[in-house]
Amino acid sequence: MLNNFLYVLLAAMMLPFTLTAQQTTKNAPKREFRGVWVATVANIDWPSKPGLTADQQKQEFIGLLELHKKNGMNAIILQVRPVADAFYAKSREPWSQYLMGRQGLAPAEGYDPLAFAIKEAHFRGMELHAWFNPYRATMSPNVIISKEHMTVKHPELFFTYGGKKQFDPGLPEAREHIVQVILDVVKGYDVDGIHFDDYFYPYPISGQTINDSKTFAAYDNGYTNIKDWRRNNVDLLIKMLDDSIHHYKKHVKFGVSPFGIWKNKNEDIEGSATNGLSNYAELYADSRKWVKEGWVDYINPQIYFSFTRKAAPFDTLVNWWSNNTYGRHLYIGQAAYLMNQKMEAAWRLPNQIPDQIRYIRANNRVQGSVFFSSKSFTTIARATADSLRNDLYRYPALPPQMPWLDDVMPNVPVNLQVEAKSDGIFLNWEKPMLAVDGETASGYVIYRFEEGEPIGVLNPKNILNISFENFTTYIDTNIEKGKRYTYLVTALDRLKNESDASGPVGVEAR
Repeated sequence: MLNNFLYVLLAAMMLPFTLTAQQTTKNAPKREFRGVWVATVANIDWPSKPGLTADQQKQEFIGLLELHKKNGMNAIILQVRPVADAFYAKSREPWSQYLMGRQGLAPAEGYDPLAFAIKEAHFRGMELHAWFNPYRATMSPNVIISKEHMTVKHPELFFTYGGKKQFDPGLPEAREHIVQVILDVVKGYDVDGIHFDDYFYPYPISGQTINDSKTFAAYDNGYTNIKDWRRNNVDLLIKMLDDSIHHYKKHVKFGVSPFGIWKNKNEDIEGSATNGLSNYAELYADSRKWVKEGWVDYINPQIYFSFTRKAAPFDTLVNWWSNNTYGRHLYIGQAAYLMNQKMEAAWRLPNQIPDQIRYIRANNRVQGSVFFSSKSFTTIARATADSLRNDLYRYPALPPQMPWLDDVMPNVPVNLQVEAKSDGIFLNWEKPMLAVDGETASGYVIYRFEEGEPIGVLNPKNILNISFENFTTYIDTNIEKGKRYTYLVTALDRLKNESDASGPVGVEAR
């Protein structure tokens, strides 16, 4: 992702669509993916520096979640494996250096950063997608590596490029290790998704050569062209992960966030009308193929370009990707980190990202956005955060459904009771019976209506609370005495299929 920034800058120097509304209204869709990347590499977003106590790390993460909840986000993309290390306890790789300042040094006993992050996100009605860098193993040759790190234990699995060590994607043993690392998280944690960014084969550096000719000779898999072979190596990993993740947990989504250009039209008539680095040619990542074959549940291209970028206009790429989704979800990676930057006049216009969101919503084949990165919303993109909170993301949204994974909705919550007390209106209900697929509720949505409002579950304006935890009570304290309110409760399963409503039940606030 960091190298992606450089290519966006380079593209700046060198370098129409179907209009229909999404569900409910164009300005406030009830279902929309609203994610934010939380980068841990080099302590970009969290923790703010290595060596903080567990309590300090927890407080920082809660503050981060509260900020993004207020901004209307419903998904956190948390980087849990930046350089073949771990932000979680159940790992075959050493603890990350970005936690305590030294690779392999554990945080406080009993503190598991990933488990904590999942619990806190779910409590706030936010998904947690575990973000992995599959191949990157070191960021600098000067870092002290743990003796438990794979570059020490199995140096034969790596090549060095640009001073950084990377797993050799052509080695079956390397692919198998990466799959098992990820399955540790799938099996051991209640994550909602597994997420890759744009790092596959390394971004090209002038004068550098990928040292994988011996691997090609040993494991050519019938290929005679090394570029096609490299692309196939990445394909093999993506396909293995799709199969493995869904074998263990069908509800865990698998998504990839590639660089924004698959191929340029001058490379392939089916490519986009752009002129820049491409996944296919330079990174050996056939990103469109993964969607076409159904190997990913969502594709999240990093379209870190403005509408006026000549080499790669934002709208051109959104339009191209929306025509190449093959029934899978499309979330657009947006560049909050570029707001107010001097590289291009367009990024100094406060409406750049809001207008991008409006453009995305006008296309019914795009299901949402992911923003890079978390910290930007407290620094250079504060105005963008205001636009989200007060306008575009003013009302909550549920993540979009994935019917190819699960289209069975849960049963209705039972026995909704509502009671007005002096300190709020108390709601409680009972879990629904098992649905036909054996699932019950793993979360709930509470709707509230003032007197005279139409009662129904289509308008997100009436969503009072979303939780992805199995709590069956809620206290509404944001009330006016003497007013009459009506409540509905629906159940959600792990893939956010929503039940019919229990209720309505009305009460007068005391």
